[in-house]
Amino acid sequence: MWFDSWSDIIRILFVGAAAYVALVILLRVSGKRTLAKLNAFDLVVSVALGSTLATIFLSSDVSWSEGAVAMALLAALQFVVAGTTTWLPGGRSVVTAQPTLLLEDGRPIPEALHRQRITMSELRQAIRATGSGDLSSVAAVVLETDGSMSVISTQQAGNRSALEGIARLTEDRQ
Repeated sequence: MWFDSWSDIIRILFVGAAAYVALVILLRVSGKRTLAKLNAFDLVVSVALGSTLATIFLSSDVSWSEGAVAMALLAALQFVVAGTTTWLPGGRSVVTAQPTLLLEDGRPIPEALHRQRITMSELRQAIRATGSGDLSSVAAVVLETDGSMSVISTQQAGNRSALEGIARLTEDRQ
């Protein structure tokens, strides 16, 4: 339980180091998007890369070459999906959710909160995290595609062009 064999330790040292170097090279070649957290798919790729690296380190059933191919496949699939969302019209909607407006002009949108399973407490927490203590000083809170909440104060709202393309339920509220 505490120690099996020196050969296992040596395998971890050599194969683990080689797998780590392979991952670093793969990340440099594949670009910054491979580890971006822009949406749920990007998060899955990051977790899968970490899981694959751990498997290469700890499982003697998986060779270094098998693990390196698995990591390269994940990066390639991420590249294809990112390309699809960028180059094909409507491709983004297949992989990622649309951002959702949760609060507008200081007024929470109950239908949006319910649909996205966000509580008022969580909404207030996101607003407080920006240093604001008053809902009426907030122009908009948007639940982004990566699950984070963007809070835009009334002072920084400007012409609200950054809010274009966001799912709105405000027409239902009037």
